[in-house]
Amino acid sequence: MTTTWFRKAASAAALIAICCSACAQQADFNEVGRQMAIMLQNSHFARLPFNAELSQRFLDDYLRDLDFQRLYFTQQDVAEFKLKYGDQLHMLLLHGNSMPAATDIYAVFQKRVEERVALAEKLLKGPDFDFSSSESVMLSRKDAPWPKNEKEAADLWCLQIKEAVLGENLRRELLTKLSKEQGKPDPGIADRSPKEKVSLRYKRFLSSVKDVDDEEIANYFLSAIARAYDPHTDYMSFREMNRFKDGMKNELVGIGALLQGEEDGATKIMGIVVGGPADREGTLKLNDRVVGVNTLNGDKGEDMTDIMFTKIDKVVDLIRGKEGSSVALKVEPAGGTPGETKIVVIQRGKVEMKDEQASGQVIDMKTEKGEPRRLGVITLPSFYADFEEGKIRCSVDVERILKRLIEEKIDGLILDLRGDGGGSLEEVRRMTGFFIDSGPVVQVKNTLGQVQVKDSDSGKPIYSGPMIVMTDKSSASASEILAGALQDFNRAVIVGDTSTFGKGTVQQPMDIGRMLPLFAARDRAGFLKVTIQKFYRPSGSSTQMDGVAANVVIPSLADALDMGEEFLDHPLPHDRIRPAGDFKPLDVQALFIPRLKELSEERLKTCKDFSYIIEDVEKAKKRVLVNQLSLNKAAREKDLVESDALQKERNAERRTRFAKMGESDKKSLAFFKITLDDLEKGADLKAYNPADEGGEFMRRAKDEAADLDQTPKWPTGMDPVKRESLSVLKDLVDLTENAKLAGILKGTAEAH
Repeated sequence: MTTTWFRKAASAAALIAICCSACAQQADFNEVGRQMAIMLQNSHFARLPFNAELSQRFLDDYLRDLDFQRLYFTQQDVAEFKLKYGDQLHMLLLHGNSMPAATDIYAVFQKRVEERVALAEKLLKGPDFDFSSSESVMLSRKDAPWPKNEKEAADLWCLQIKEAVLGENLRRELLTKLSKEQGKPDPGIADRSPKEKVSLRYKRFLSSVKDVDDEEIANYFLSAIARAYDPHTDYMSFREMNRFKDGMKNELVGIGALLQGEEDGATKIMGIVVGGPADREGTLKLNDRVVGVNTLNGDKGEDMTDIMFTKIDKVVDLIRGKEGSSVALKVEPAGGTPGETKIVVIQRGKVEMKDEQASGQVIDMKTEKGEPRRLGVITLPSFYADFEEGKIRCSVDVERILKRLIEEKIDGLILDLRGDGGGSLEEVRRMTGFFIDSGPVVQVKNTLGQVQVKDSDSGKPIYSGPMIVMTDKSSASASEILAGALQDFNRAVIVGDTSTFGKGTVQQPMDIGRMLPLFAARDRAGFLKVTIQKFYRPSGSSTQMDGVAANVVIPSLADALDMGEEFLDHPLPHDRIRPAGDFKPLDVQALFIPRLKELSEERLKTCKDFSYIIEDVEKAKKRVLVNQLSLNKAAREKDLVESDALQKERNAERRTRFAKMGESDKKSLAFFKITLDDLEKGADLKAYNPADEGGEFMRRAKDEAADLDQTPKWPTGMDPVKRESLSVLKDLVDLTENAKLAGILKGTAEAH
C-alpha cells in the first residue's frame, strides 16, 4: 500500500513538474495557429471557405500590416511571397507549420527596414537637401503599388527622408516665429538638429522592428489571419489580453504614470495619476526620463533592465506587476545635469482610471424669456465592466448618477456617447432599460440564422423625460445598440455626426490554450476574439456599415475623414431582419424632430464656429483627394503663412465673440458636477466652471509647443457641439411642455 501511494505521489509530482515546466515555456505557435484555423472555421459568423483564395487574403493582410505605407517591401519581394505562400498559408495553418512562413516574411521585412534606415543614415550625414524642386510625396500610400525593385524603393525612400527633414525644419521655424511673436521661450532652442531628430526617429523604429520574439511575430501573423475574416476578429496575445481586461474594468495594477517613448530612446513621464502609487511615493516627477527598470529586485538599483529604445508596451509590461510588489526605476531627473540618474522605488498598487468612468453634470439654464431650465448630462466614455469579479459595471454607475439627476429635478437629459467605442453587451442591455418600458433592446443573429431577442428587464423606466443622445463617428458597437434602440422606440433624439461608426457585430474571446494538447504550454497561447453574431435594432435594421444616423446633424470634421466600418478591410455587409415581435415604438411626433432640425439649422447658419468647421471639412476632403505633399520649401512656407494668417484672423474674431459668450454664460448658466466619488460620500452638488477643469484625476506634463497655440478656449469649456446639443435639448423640453399644456401629449414626459 505504501509503495502504491509512493508511486502515485511520484507520478503526481512528475505531472506537476511537467505542467509547471510547460507553463514556463513559450507556446508552440504552429499548434496555436492550427487550433485558431479550426476555431475560425467552426465559429466565425461568415463561414468563409478555407481555401487558396482566403490564403491569398491572409498573405495580403500580413504584408499590409507590416508595411501599410508600402515603403519597405518591393514588388519582387511580394512576388516571391506569393509564389511560396500565396495559395499555401491555409494548408500550412491546418498542418501546424505556418510559423516558418510568418518568420521568413518578417525576416525579409526586418532586412528591408535595416536597409532603409542605413540609407536614411547615409542621406542624413550627406549634404543638405535641396528644397527648391517640384518633387512631392504621397500623403497616403496604402493603395499605391509596391516599388518595382530596390532602386525604385531607394528613390522613394529618399523622398520620404527629405520630407521628414523638411517637415521638422518647418516645425522648428514655426515654433521660433511664434515664440518671438508672443515673447515666450523658444521650445525648440535646445532641441537636436532636424537631421538628428529624424535619424533618432528611424533608429527607434528599427529597434522596435528588431526587438521581437516568437510570440510577437506570431501575434502579428495570427492577427492578420484573424482580421482577414472581418475587421474585429483578432488574435490577442497573452500580453494583449491582460491589457484588454484592464481596459474593460477601468482598473490596473501599476504605478499610475502616463508614459511616452522619446525619439532618443528614453521613456518620458507625461502624466501622474492623482492619488496613485507614484503620486503617493512622491519622488517621480513630470518630464522625468526612465532609462532602466528593475523587476526582479524592486528595492534596489541592481540588475536594471536597460529600456533605451524599448517599445512602450514592453516598458509598460515591465513596470506593471503584482499588487504590493515593488519596482525600481532608473530615472534621469527633469531639468537635471546631463547624465545624472537616480533610483526611484515605487510599490505597485491598484490604479483607477477615473477619467474613463461615467460622470454627471447639472446645468441650470435661463432661457431668453428668463425661464429656468435644469438640464442633466451623463458622459459615458465606454461600456466598461469587470468580467472576472463583476464589481465594476458602468450600468450601475450610470444608474446611480441618473437617480441623482432625477432627485435634482432635471427637465431634460443628455446622454453623451461621443468617443464611446463600446464594450459589454450586457451593460448596454441593462442600461437601455433605464429609459424604456420592458421590451426588445437588441436582436442577435448567429451564423445559423437563429435570432435571439434581448429585452430590457427593468419593468418601468427610471427616467422617461425629454432626452437626447450625442454621438459621433467614433461611437461604436454598444453605443450604437443603445442609440439605435432609443431611436427605434422614438424615445430620444440622436444629435451629432451624420452617423455613428457602423460596427454591428459581436465578438467572443476564446482561450486557444484550452484547445492545445494536455501537456502543451497553454498559458501564453493567447485568445481568439472571433465574430460570432451580428446584432440588429428592435426595428430589424443592422447597425453594421450604416451605423445610427443622427436625427439632428451637426457639422463635423470627422465626416470628411475615412472613418467608420465601411473604410475598414473586409467588413461584413449591412442587412435587415424582421422587427422584434413585441417591438412597440412610441409616438414619433412626441420628439418634434422636424421642428428641432429647423431650429438647429437656423442657429448653425449664424454660428461662426460651424462655418469654420464646414470650411475645414472642404479643405480636408481636397487634401485627401489630391493625396500629395510638396517638397518645395517655398510652397510649403506659403501654405503655412496662409494657414497662420487664417488662424490669427479666426482667433481675433473668436476672442471678441468668446468674451461676450463667456459673460452671457455667467448670467444664464450654472454648472454642477456629479462624480462617482461624490455619490459614494453623499456629497452635495459641487458648483464649478468647466473651463477650469483639468488635472483632477491626472497631472500632465506641460507641452511648451502646444502653449504657443493661441486659439481661444471654448467659452465655459463647452465645445460648439455640446453647446448646440444643449440648445436642442432645451428646444425639446420647451416643445414637450408646450404640447402638454395644449393637451396634445398625455403623460409622455414624466420622470419616474
